[in-house]
Amino acid sequence: MTNRSTVLQAITMTTVLVAATVGTSAASAQQADRGSGYVPIANTAYVLQPGDVDLGRDTRDVVRFELALKFRNVASEQALAYAVSDPTSALYGHFITPQQFRSAFAPSDSVASQIESWLSGAGMKILDDPANHLTITVEGKGSAADRAFRTDLHLVRGADGYEAIEPMTALSVPADLAGAIDGFIEGGASPLRLSQPDHQTGDPLRDQRRKAATTRPRAAVTTPVSSAPPDAAFVNAPPCSKFWGEKTATGLPALPSSYARTVPYVPCGYVGSQLRGAYTAGGRLPQGVDGRGVTVAITDAYASPTIATDVTTYAARNHDASWGNHFSQIVPSSTRYGYDDTVNGDQCGEQGWYGEETLDVEAVHAMAPAANVLYVGASSCLDGDLLKALNKIVDGHRADIITNSWGGINEVIDPVLLDVYNAVFVQAAVEGIGVFYSSGDDGDEVDNNGERAVDLPASDPWVTAVGGTSIGIGRQNDYMFETGWGTSKVTLADGAWSDTPPGAHVYGGGGGTSQLFGQPAYQRGVVPSSISNYFGTGTPGRAVPDIAAIGDPQTGFLVGQTQTFPDGSVRYSEYRIGGTSLSSPVMAGIEALADDAAGHPHGFANPAIYRLGSNAFHDVVNPAKTLAVVRVDYLNSVDDTDGLRTTLRTLNQTQSIATRRGYDDVTGNGSPSGAAFVTGLGASRR
Repeated sequence: MTNRSTVLQAITMTTVLVAATVGTSAASAQQADRGSGYVPIANTAYVLQPGDVDLGRDTRDVVRFELALKFRNVASEQALAYAVSDPTSALYGHFITPQQFRSAFAPSDSVASQIESWLSGAGMKILDDPANHLTITVEGKGSAADRAFRTDLHLVRGADGYEAIEPMTALSVPADLAGAIDGFIEGGASPLRLSQPDHQTGDPLRDQRRKAATTRPRAAVTTPVSSAPPDAAFVNAPPCSKFWGEKTATGLPALPSSYARTVPYVPCGYVGSQLRGAYTAGGRLPQGVDGRGVTVAITDAYASPTIATDVTTYAARNHDASWGNHFSQIVPSSTRYGYDDTVNGDQCGEQGWYGEETLDVEAVHAMAPAANVLYVGASSCLDGDLLKALNKIVDGHRADIITNSWGGINEVIDPVLLDVYNAVFVQAAVEGIGVFYSSGDDGDEVDNNGERAVDLPASDPWVTAVGGTSIGIGRQNDYMFETGWGTSKVTLADGAWSDTPPGAHVYGGGGGTSQLFGQPAYQRGVVPSSISNYFGTGTPGRAVPDIAAIGDPQTGFLVGQTQTFPDGSVRYSEYRIGGTSLSSPVMAGIEALADDAAGHPHGFANPAIYRLGSNAFHDVVNPAKTLAVVRVDYLNSVDDTDGLRTTLRTLNQTQSIATRRGYDDVTGNGSPSGAAFVTGLGASRR
């Protein structure tokens, strides 16, 4: 197990047809034989960090990890993936099946069988080996791992107080199998956070997710059934508006002259009819285009115990189409690092993922009411478990589109883990599956990292990164405006603002320029050099995002979910929420409409998206006057018992990234513009 907190400055990359760089094998060159026909794998020995305490050998505890195998013919695989996705290619749309993919590119069954035999013979237990042999999940006593990998496992207590089992010497593998092994993903790697700003006063879940991203799990403890109750309740405080500008705030302290003359109260939360009206030009799509026949999959961690009743109730209350048999789930049989994990603690904030799942499912249905929605839950928020959920969809071709509302806060990643992510994304492209990721909720990430960064996996050139906007939807469900999502706020106290507006930055849609991936071919000639060459290295980088949709919680979506109230009652309620966790499923729903309109899947859509004309997008630019909203919140999140807080929230405060004409690093190409996007994407075949 290696420490992911170590910044990897040098990662060997290879340029492919898309002109994006992707991780090469980390299994490295053969080193000196360590005896008995074994060779060490580079970069697998743990390096003690400042504050670490080596507690000595520990062979009693259980260790668990993923062994990543090398895929075959990677250059040809990536070339094919781009060709079937490129509207100018003769192979556009000629996707292959999972069986054909495995035959041509996946590790062979015989190699996987040899690796499993070696591990089993050393006393390790094989927990999982998917059909494409992406990774083999292994678990066993530390003593068995010592024997299997010719290493010395020690228990290490980090400066944060958490303990983890780490190899003090490099992990080694049999020489005759070394060429097939890419490397190891330790214990599933690091916990990943939700791409969603917390809607509760005091941001308790954000703090919890930050903690999860910096702590190391000690052991792979699993619980068969979680007893986690629904998450703590949040309720919108009045006043709020049913549509943009319905209610205007009056009697406010003076605002700078750059602000618009009137300031409305925040919308209570837009519903499906409003989003469809805004993004599908008032619903004027070809007759019958509603996503039917298209399957949109969602990956998150864990599984909400009330999801089935919640989405049914929500659809009925908000006049969405009834679900019928269009919703299904594949949920984990056991969970890790969740509510019931008494060894590691609830590092992943299990209950917070219930709301994420609910938002994703309801948002997809809001945009594409006849699409099939498949939820696939991971057993934890760790990379390895979320990758298994992704691979379950891709290797089984269970969906046409996948939306993912989770990610990291930068591009720090182990090369082996990067290889595995790319293997899944490229296989998805070859099979005709489009993969969408939220671009993140912390703008340029300076607040988190001290310097600009984009988020993984959203920055990967094989996925469609979805940024966030603030949107005004009118009385007739009409599109009024969009700006970039970037929120700053000041608080009303004793008749005055706590600071000069706009005040401190709170959150915003992620974007910027990758320092890990080069510029993909589909961005050439579209992304301004001021963005692609932002870091001045002389090599253009992959820009994020590709496209954008509603994300700002101030102009957010009304979600319905069973929640736990302070009096102990558990009941269904509705509230406004946002984040690029909303942007991604909304965009996936719109993509489902485009697939329906075309009569075929678009798969990896970026090459087609970047070929669309400007009429297919709302070009999101700076408003003539600075826009803001007034938001009232309950101090205790549910009622006025403890009082209210009134804040002014200014829109389009996007830090060092900015909205501008054409492509920008807040909203990409812009947001989808009705039938021109939905039908234009289908007509992009050349």
